Amino acid sequence: MPGLTIGDTIPDLEVETTHGHLRLHDFIDDSWAIIFSHPGDFTPVCTTELGKIAEYAEEFNRRGIKLLGLSCDDLRSHKEWIKDIEAFTPGCRVTYPIIADPNREVIKQLNMVDPEEKDTNGNSVPSRALHIVGPDKRVKLSFLYPASTGRSMEEVLRVVESLKAAAKHKVATPVNWKPGDKVVISPSVSNEEARKLFPQGYQTADLPSKKDYLRFTNV
Repeated sequence: MPGLTIGDTIPDLEVETTHGHLRLHDFIDDSWAIIFSHPGDFTPVCTTELGKIAEYAEEFNRRGIKLLGLSCDDLRSHKEWIKDIEAFTPGCRVTYPIIADPNREVIKQLNMVDPEEKDTNGNSVPSRALHIVGPDKRVKLSFLYPASTGRSMEEVLRVVESLKAAAKHKVATPVNWKPGDKVVISPSVSNEEARKLFPQGYQTADLPSKKDYLRFTNV
């Protein structure tokens, strides 16, 4: 599905992984999932990232979030690479599956192709892409980084918390929000409805416009 983006349903692909044959919709089931791609096995930034994701795996698991990696090498290469990943990040274990995509078909359908980078054979390589997918199988958020820039797992964890809060409470999260901070009430919620939804109360910012759209509360 070229152009896969926020709001699109993730294609129900059948893939080969380090945990065996998977179908994406069956894997996601009724959970949230994070699908993340890497430019290649045995590459420096990717090795640090997969180790850090393994280190954070329990944090994601406690939030009911499944992890699924992807790299355009075969399963044998993935399994050898995992040894390096675990050695570099002591104490971590790569417990999540990693998709093998040597023919570059999966990255195309998941919109994870780097438009500029090619490997030594002239083949397309994955961007450092990440999709957060909801239980409805739709993409809720996407990150797209160049190969030279590693991602922040703290930021991935933060946006997961934001997405889940928004889905559950009819709220949004303001700039630099962290779990435990105040959230803002969605503009689609009237003040009357807000009083019912948030019995703990809310505070409305006093703005020059005198419009009452900036309402803060705790959830």
